[in-house]
Amino acid sequence: MDTTVDNVDAVGAQRNRPSGFRYWLPAIVLMVTVILAFFDKISIAVLFSDPAFLSDFGIAGDKTKLGWLMSIFLLAYGLSSVFLSFVGDIFGPKKILLCGIASWGVLMLLMGLTNSFYMLLFYRVLLGIAEGPLLALCYSIVKQNYTESEQARASTLFLLGTPLGAALGFPLTALILQNYHWEATFFFMSFITIFLFILVFFGLKGITYVKANRKSVDHKTNFTTLLSSKPFWLVTFFNVGTLAYLWGLNSWIPTYLIEAKGFDLKQFGSLSMIPFLAMLIGEIIGAFNSDRFPNKRALQVFGGLFGAGVTMFLLIYQQSVVNVLIFMSASAFLWGFNVSAIFALLANTTAKEVATTAGGIFNGFGNFGSALAPVIIGYIVVYTGNIDYGIMFLAGVAIVSSFFLLPLLKKY
Repeated sequence: MDTTVDNVDAVGAQRNRPSGFRYWLPAIVLMVTVILAFFDKISIAVLFSDPAFLSDFGIAGDKTKLGWLMSIFLLAYGLSSVFLSFVGDIFGPKKILLCGIASWGVLMLLMGLTNSFYMLLFYRVLLGIAEGPLLALCYSIVKQNYTESEQARASTLFLLGTPLGAALGFPLTALILQNYHWEATFFFMSFITIFLFILVFFGLKGITYVKANRKSVDHKTNFTTLLSSKPFWLVTFFNVGTLAYLWGLNSWIPTYLIEAKGFDLKQFGSLSMIPFLAMLIGEIIGAFNSDRFPNKRALQVFGGLFGAGVTMFLLIYQQSVVNVLIFMSASAFLWGFNVSAIFALLANTTAKEVATTAGGIFNGFGNFGSALAPVIIGYIVVYTGNIDYGIMFLAGVAIVSSFFLLPLLKKY
């Protein structure tokens, strides 16, 4: 069973935890959870180029509606992250995680059974609400079960779920779509949540978390504390640009490569993994760099997002498949180098007593603030008739957002 205490720190938790693989098992389980959650988020983007899917829902040629399928999810996801993440402080992160996973499976099943665009939108809203607290719960578990010197690596393990989810999810969805109808993609995602539920149930046994209840958790005080923290809000605003890049990339890159760069579905399925593997490598290198130079995390995070935006802008002017992959991979690598240290930087700017609340606001505000990026890109494409302008917008958001960290470069 889970260890629940009134006052715990990561050092104390370490003394009561096994060593080796068992010690890192919770972070690995969280990584697998984020991978499969990411499948649910981004698999629909591959369907944006599927004629049968577009025809069945009556949205062929309407890129604004396609953008809303991602943006409506992110709006609900962001609100849920802010307003529901605190339940992890009350009931414990594992219980809330298991409830969320069960609901993901049901909702993916329902998505595969509907032919109504508006019902699909509704289910995407519910999925966003169900997945919203996920990263805050992961952040809370890591912060309370690993030492400060380990937190970047532990955080990176679950954050690796982002590039791994895309690296595996896009080609897997494309493969299913090549052999079956679009409904099969949703049914498959629903089926694998059964195994995820079992993995989380057994894999998170013995985790330690701060005991809290409705009386002991003063959310108003926690929020007031965070409200007065300038570094916390600078990192949070920066995160809007970080996530706008991520969601814009994952929402439109399949369509961009197929329509603007001439990839076919089979080619996309086989090559789409490369940039996300580069992102994975960036996160791994960035995690070790962050733990080695903990006082330079702000510089690492700033440079990563700024570089990702610049290389994304240069991608627009590439024509050959090789050059497209090189610049997209470089951009993804730099984004991964950035994000591997962002939760550790967040931990430096917040106290452990407000860990879940801080993580929820950070993740929720970031997702809510970046939620409109996919639909804005859709409107840009419809208005201009050129998807390159949508990618240019995405690059600009990343570059501008990186400047929020300039005041923190010396201290953090």
